[in-house]
Amino acid sequence: MISVSTLLNLLVGTLMSQDATSDFSVHTTRTGVPVDGGSLNASLAVMSQINNNDECDHVMNINATDRCAFVKNTPDCSMEDGFIKYLQVAFCLLPPDLTPLSLILCIIWLFFMFAILGLIASKYFCPNLSAISTSLHLTHNVAGVTFLALGNGAPDIFSAIAAFSRPHTAGLAVGALFGAGVFVTTIVAGSVALVKPFAVPSRPFLRDVIFYMVAVFWTYLILYRGTTTLGETLGYLGLYVVYVLTVVINAYIYSRQKRLRNARIDSLPHVQAGFESSDTYDDDVPCLLAGSDQQEYESEYRPLLQYPESTGQILLSSLNPVDNRKWRRKNWKWRVLKVLKTPVEVILLLCIPVVDLDKEDKNWRRPLNCLHLITAPLMCVLAFQSGIFSDYLIEGQFPLWVLTLLLGLFLCAIVFCSTTNECPPRYHPIFALLGFLVSAVLISAAASEVVSILHMLGVVLSLSNTVLGLTLLAWGNSIGDCFSDITLARQGYPRMAISACFGGIIFNMLFGVGLGCLVQMIKTHGEVQLEPEGLLTWILAGSLGLSLVLSFIIVPLSRFHLGRPYSIFLLVFYAVFLIVALLTEFGIITAA
Repeated sequence: MISVSTLLNLLVGTLMSQDATSDFSVHTTRTGVPVDGGSLNASLAVMSQINNNDECDHVMNINATDRCAFVKNTPDCSMEDGFIKYLQVAFCLLPPDLTPLSLILCIIWLFFMFAILGLIASKYFCPNLSAISTSLHLTHNVAGVTFLALGNGAPDIFSAIAAFSRPHTAGLAVGALFGAGVFVTTIVAGSVALVKPFAVPSRPFLRDVIFYMVAVFWTYLILYRGTTTLGETLGYLGLYVVYVLTVVINAYIYSRQKRLRNARIDSLPHVQAGFESSDTYDDDVPCLLAGSDQQEYESEYRPLLQYPESTGQILLSSLNPVDNRKWRRKNWKWRVLKVLKTPVEVILLLCIPVVDLDKEDKNWRRPLNCLHLITAPLMCVLAFQSGIFSDYLIEGQFPLWVLTLLLGLFLCAIVFCSTTNECPPRYHPIFALLGFLVSAVLISAAASEVVSILHMLGVVLSLSNTVLGLTLLAWGNSIGDCFSDITLARQGYPRMAISACFGGIIFNMLFGVGLGCLVQMIKTHGEVQLEPEGLLTWILAGSLGLSLVLSFIIVPLSRFHLGRPYSIFLLVFYAVFLIVALLTEFGIITAA
């Protein structure tokens, strides 16, 4: 694998070579028209002959000293929805000869955004979704394919919606969803089988693969036609509803058969009641075991004499993201990372309530939860769609954020005066809904920043959005799933890990494309136009379809046993796919 230093050296070398080329007095654009490198007016005149929708893609053909003025004066360079204009950061933050440094800072910021996405999803989004599903008394199967699937795939879903919101970044969504599908079904599934060979459940495996193949084929048809209608988009989302119903019905039938079989076995003398089935996943869930261990750990260190804390002490302890006991046990690397994350965690603790129904007090923190009634709505107003409502005036006179602040203060006063520090109120689960909404808004905002950074890198490095989606965006959104699934396999739960591989990407594909197109239709009041970015898109879709078809054939032939030969085959398949995709991107492989 290429090291980070090698990647940065390659980036700097590429930019230096482009800058050296731009220092000549004459340039040639993609249209073959010469451009005077010393005159921005001449450059703009030539760029006006190019399609206006692609003007910003030609900024690297401009003289290095004129690029800052070009991105400021070109409307196409200001179409991004993020809080930060990254093209202006790349070309205007530092002098032209230090542009590589600006890009390195943007790449570091990109990894920071990925970390924020993972932090919000794991610490705030998923726990609140779990609390909502528990409050609604949903079964584990329904919760797993709805709320928990949304929690695990939140970065992918919101990244896809953010990418589909702009026509010139739709390739990012297609590349990321297909690229993540290939990555998860080859690298992640292959790594799980390599770490812990096992027998995969037959019917759930075939069910998930068939539904995923249908979703991929449907997406392929949409890309082939280049457009999608409202009815087709709703049908696309309806396919996931059919998948959920199939999972629920299958679980009901299996549980009924299990009860009948246990009843027959119990009626027979001298026969053990335990049995194993190839149609169910592991019954022991590691997260539940981890939760019980955490409760035992907390009870072990709980003081014998409980003293009531004051309101100020509760607030300060609630805003402290560092566990002193854990701090003493961890190594220096963990401590450095924790120090870097602490400012962000404090801000998130201030803005996002978390309800934990497994705790005795359900994570009720009266002063902090009352403060959430002020900060959470304000954060939603300020961060929704990258701050589009931050300056909105009601009737052209009264700021929306001021009204939100006043309503928050009113609710905060009511809750504070009607509750106590010790006992959570009956309506405490509503805070889980509030935390879910704020988490979704912040994840959407962070995903928009990620898409904007990747679009900037594509413009600067002359890379297509599709290749950026299938590499950086897909890897960034899937690397957490990769490590978690491999950890599950090492702990002895490979069936659960392989089910997460296929169940999660079905949700990401259907809701990523479906919701992305639906949101775009609502904004434009028309059909969504999807323009595949050349041969690379078809290679990406074909590779994903081929990997699924091969798994659909090979796994049953091997009697649903996933061993090391199959895992090595999947890893080699992804390596070949990545090489072919990069060769196609750089023009070595062409259509004809």
